[in-house]
Amino acid sequence: TIKRTKFGADAAAILAIAAGRDLGGIVLGLPRNMDGSEGPRAQSTRAFARNLSALTDMPITFWDERLSTVAAERALLEADTSRKRRAEIIDNVAAAYILQGALDRLAHL
Repeated sequence: TIKRTKFGADAAAILAIAAGRDLGGIVLGLPRNMDGSEGPRAQSTRAFARNLSALTDMPITFWDERLSTVAAERALLEADTSRKRRAEIIDNVAAAYILQGALDRLAHL
């Protein structure tokens, strides 16, 4: 999980991670509203992807991130993770759920 700051720093961080690995693409969580519509955060994510695509040839895809934090919270509670520790790692666990969902979908194509 990369904490967003400015596009240049964010893009550099993503591309640095990608450069050190044999990746087939980049998956970005798309923050849709619960009714499936796209609000300002989703539009911002799409703009980020457009700008990032100008810097790399890797395909960039989106994965609906609705309920990923809920699933992560549930898993951490079941693992009896302390409240403090949950707060520290919830975004990382939610990101893992997003990526796993995308990978599972690709496996069925």
